[in-house]
Amino acid sequence: MPPARSDQEDLRHFGYAQELFRSMGGFSNFAISFSIISILTGAVTLYGYGLEMGGPLEMTLGWPLATLFTLTVAASMAELCSAYPTAGAMYHWAADLGGPGAGWFVAWLNIFGLIAAQAGINYSCAQFILPFLGVASTPRTLLLTFAFILVTQGLLNQYGVKLVSILNDLSVTVHIVGVVVLVAALLFLAPKQPVSFLFQGINSNGRSFYWWAFVLGLLQAQWTYTGFDASAHMAEETEDPRRHAPWGIVLSVAVSGVVGYLLLIALTLAIRTIPGVLSAKDAGGNAIPAVIAILDTALGARAGNAMAALASMAMWFCGLSCITSASRALYSLARDEGTPYSRLLRSVNKTHGTPAPAIWSIVLASIAAMVWTEAVPVVTSLSTVALYLAYIIPVALGLRARRAGSDWPKAAVWNLGRFGPSVNAFAIAFAVFICIVLVMPPNQLAGETLAALLVALTLLYAFVARRRYKGPKWSHHDAAVRESSI
Repeated sequence: MPPARSDQEDLRHFGYAQELFRSMGGFSNFAISFSIISILTGAVTLYGYGLEMGGPLEMTLGWPLATLFTLTVAASMAELCSAYPTAGAMYHWAADLGGPGAGWFVAWLNIFGLIAAQAGINYSCAQFILPFLGVASTPRTLLLTFAFILVTQGLLNQYGVKLVSILNDLSVTVHIVGVVVLVAALLFLAPKQPVSFLFQGINSNGRSFYWWAFVLGLLQAQWTYTGFDASAHMAEETEDPRRHAPWGIVLSVAVSGVVGYLLLIALTLAIRTIPGVLSAKDAGGNAIPAVIAILDTALGARAGNAMAALASMAMWFCGLSCITSASRALYSLARDEGTPYSRLLRSVNKTHGTPAPAIWSIVLASIAAMVWTEAVPVVTSLSTVALYLAYIIPVALGLRARRAGSDWPKAAVWNLGRFGPSVNAFAIAFAVFICIVLVMPPNQLAGETLAALLVALTLLYAFVARRRYKGPKWSHHDAAVRESSI
């Protein structure tokens, strides 16, 4: 266990000065990951996709299964976060346990995964906002609204971590209160299916359930359970990060699991007919999200619009937090000369204490990602696979080092103890499984895009980065100095 010292001294031990404002408490650290997980974003946005693939059973069984296995990933990451409380998060963990090359690849997978997630979040937000405003959801209006949402989030991120922290705290309230109100309204005011309906595996065509479609439908839950690495990325802006950041990672998944399950069960019981929900259109003939169709038929158009507004608000908070997390990941890699234009991307606004160039780079890249993929299931699948690769590579490297006798776990104030190797093994197996599943048809474009990205990164590293990039700053220090904290 490291000796008592200030958070600034602890960060200096890793070779970095305190440039970002350290103003987050434990709740705010939890709030940012909870906001990015955002059950009113992931679970709601891909509800129709999950229902089409696995029927009601996708919600009843798929969600708790995904929650349980994701907790093994989150706990494994939390332990590493406690040992390495820096904004680099998975990038720094992988670099220390597997070398500069491993760290560099993990950093870019994390960044691209967050960019793709950002695109899916805000495009979904636009899809929910337009029906509420009474505007037709044409490709043009969706793209313009999507871009406008990103700009508002970028501006708020630029002008202060304190403001974003306050908004993230508010986001927790919006999510919890919103779900409670929605669940109560559906359970007490709407006509309901019998409980046996929850265990049916009927797809949109009325055919019987089959396991492969059910597995593909796990994208709904698994995309929801991304972004909880934000607590680790905010370590340099959190007080006592060796304790608070790990708890932020784990609790964000656990709380989302319970609250999200209540929401999904209430929505599923309120379905009139599955084909009717999945084929619903607005007055102009444009498709509307499945959840809005459920709310319109169960509670009436006015109540449905009100709930759609609530969901869109939660999605906006989710996107706000995602930009925060992604920009810190990009800033951290640029700080170590691991990106093009690193001098620009690592610069921090002296007045607001935020990495403005990194923030706006993420905004522009998110717009490009949505234009390229043109479909929410594809961009969400791409983000999920890229992020889970970034999550699990450091976990695998940590398990290898642990078995080889490394004493990195001694630096983890928050740790899994003797259960660590077993939890790590379950996490690795699950992540590998889910990454394979989520690039299968109909999401093969996600797999093709990811493969192209990996080839491009390999060539870039081999011919450019390997010569210039030397790894995190701490790798330049005397090992004896670093080991003094263990």
